[in-house]
Amino acid sequence: MARDSTRPTSRDVAQAAGVSQAAVSLVLGDKWRGRVSEPTAQRVREAAQDLGYRPNLAARNLRLGRTRTVLLVVPALTTEFFAEVYTGAARVAGEHGFGVVLYPSPEGVGPARDPFASAQAALDGVIASSMAADALSAIRGDQLPLVMLDSDPEGSLGAATVNLDIADGIRQVAEHLLTLGHRRFLHLAADVPSWTFEVRARELAARLSAAPGTDLSTVRAPISIDGARIATEAALGAPGPRPTALVCDDDKLAAGAYKAARRAGLRVPDDLSVTGLDDLGLATAIDPELTTVRLDAEAFGERGMRALLAVLDGRTPEEGDLPVSLVVRGSTAPPR
Repeated sequence: MARDSTRPTSRDVAQAAGVSQAAVSLVLGDKWRGRVSEPTAQRVREAAQDLGYRPNLAARNLRLGRTRTVLLVVPALTTEFFAEVYTGAARVAGEHGFGVVLYPSPEGVGPARDPFASAQAALDGVIASSMAADALSAIRGDQLPLVMLDSDPEGSLGAATVNLDIADGIRQVAEHLLTLGHRRFLHLAADVPSWTFEVRARELAARLSAAPGTDLSTVRAPISIDGARIATEAALGAPGPRPTALVCDDDKLAAGAYKAARRAGLRVPDDLSVTGLDDLGLATAIDPELTTVRLDAEAFGERGMRALLAVLDGRTPEEGDLPVSLVVRGSTAPPR
């Protein structure tokens, strides 16, 4: 009890910052914009930090009728990408007094069991990847404030969508390979029914069809190294001219393609240029290092959480896709 009696209060913060308690409440509740100046808000934040002040979230939650908990629904965590999305979302959530519960769909994509007795009673909102969208109905997440990641803005289930500019990433890949002189392409496509992979296929076909003399074939594979190896081996062994460039929907598929190329007696990039997408740690672990599109997963998670906070506050989320960038490494070269 003695420890609680010395706990700093919002009145202490107000006195230290030279402002009213109402101003402290606005700043620490992140509702100060347009009501309190930036210098004053900064002064309040610094005073709260110096005093070690923490809002009484339990009391505030009772007033607001909120649990201040958000569910992040993602595919099974088979790469670090969605772990980094969580890191970014949790960072922003923590700055606003929210917690994030991570729920990976057990089968990677598709339905999932309800992790709560009642999701609506336990959560303020949901952020979900379109790859795990089928899990939403099972947990009734589609009946809560919802932000969709990597989802078609025209047909999204959510109140807001947040996307990376995947289309531009594919355009950068295609332009890089065309500039090197490639004209025979193989697309190693993820065998996952998701909008983000539809975008990759559509943009690659559109860009290559606009370049004269190009040929594009497609083979699908599950997102696994062994699945990619098997699919690529079959494609490279098919009759007709062999492709000189292999465009993979993600880095894990590219790693499987490397194995297939070696088994076929081909060298990367001398006989076959290979590109990926994600820029996972895997991209620099394989040899030669992989030319790929860098996606800022943490920034993606941060933007998703900010969008959900805006939805909860009745504000319009930030618009525009997050930029991506091509990272050229040793896996691409001019064709022989």
